[in-house]
Amino acid sequence: MLIQRATLLDGTVVDIRVEEQIAAVDQTLGPLPGEQIYDADRRTVIPGLHDHHVHLRSAAAALMSVRVGPAEVRDRADLARVLATAAIGADGWIRAVGYHEAVAGPLDRAVLDELSPPVPVRVQHRSGVLWTLNSMGLAHVGMAEHPDGRLRSADRSWSDTLQRNESGLDEVSRRLSRFGVTGVTDATPDLDVADIVKLMEAHRHGELRQRVHCLAPGKRILHDTDLDLDELIGWITERRADDAPVAVHCVTAAQLVLTLAALDAVGAHLNDRIEHAAVVPDATIASLAESGVTVVTQPNFVAERGDQYLEDVPPAEHHELWRVNSLLRAGIPVALSTDMPFGDDDPWAAMRAADRRVTAGGAVLNAGERIAARTALDMFLGHAHRPTEPRAVAAGQPGDLVVLAAPPAEVLGELDADLVAATVVEGEVVFERG
Repeated sequence: MLIQRATLLDGTVVDIRVEEQIAAVDQTLGPLPGEQIYDADRRTVIPGLHDHHVHLRSAAAALMSVRVGPAEVRDRADLARVLATAAIGADGWIRAVGYHEAVAGPLDRAVLDELSPPVPVRVQHRSGVLWTLNSMGLAHVGMAEHPDGRLRSADRSWSDTLQRNESGLDEVSRRLSRFGVTGVTDATPDLDVADIVKLMEAHRHGELRQRVHCLAPGKRILHDTDLDLDELIGWITERRADDAPVAVHCVTAAQLVLTLAALDAVGAHLNDRIEHAAVVPDATIASLAESGVTVVTQPNFVAERGDQYLEDVPPAEHHELWRVNSLLRAGIPVALSTDMPFGDDDPWAAMRAADRRVTAGGAVLNAGERIAARTALDMFLGHAHRPTEPRAVAAGQPGDLVVLAAPPAEVLGELDADLVAATVVEGEVVFERG
């Protein structure tokens, strides 16, 4: 296709010939026979957004789940009411997501048995790493004698017994297209080759419009209850034998310190990543910079969960939460993502959070970590394999573009998904507003 009269972020007005890659960019390009013409009418055109850390299957499943987080459920009685009225899935389960202890305290099988209806129920913690099953659910997965019903998400010994329903993948893709997202990196750690092939086939067949990159099998989730430096060193060493990078999930200071120690012992790879870096103590910044590792973080949680952080986290530690600016100043490569569905799937909301650092309640959480709007946008424009290298509207770049219904200054001032007028993937329009 040929996009005519497109305004780039620097104000230049150009024509853009788009195929699987951008074929040409010039002041004026004549249409070729049979070429589709799209008149951008001097609206802003940018590279398609790439969300650098998502969970596609979980996002699809979340569409058919009941939400039980602090925003939806107030207390223990309210949780019981929501579970009692929740729809039972075709597999016979009630599936609830987004739980946090602020709702009704710590959750285990005994509490869930008391609160849930007499059907199999599983409730996912909002961190995404933990499920709690009631007794009927535990019996269903062959774990009737389990002491507390708290099971790790990445443990396939029980999750593989469940019926998978990925019928929501098309709707997830449609939502992402409306946001201008043309590519994603799936950070689910337990994907096997068959899972990855299914995602690639979904893209090829058009069900999943976005290009897909997968971190598995090089992704590892750490748990504070069983941190083991020697084991992590061994795993990274195995990956290095194939000259492969690693991506390590670090949401606590302990997990970050352990990961940096392991990388120091084994040696870094150019494409190593630390996922989340939710807590970065001052003493770790120098080690992060020396390692060369890329941090893929989610400042959207400042907007989504910041009020809870202000209540739960000691004030002296607030400056350690979801850092961006201080990492950049230290020379640490940083890319942004949403962590969909555990975070809101709108990348523009994540950019606004990085730019403004305002919680849902209107408080500012660590204004010193604010970054400029253009910097936040660039952090969603990186290549899948090089997330901190922004793509450009230039010949040879991927043919993935977004048309925005405003001039560049307004785009950067608002950072609003409602400005997305059209989304192009591999030279084809996959979304057009109105």
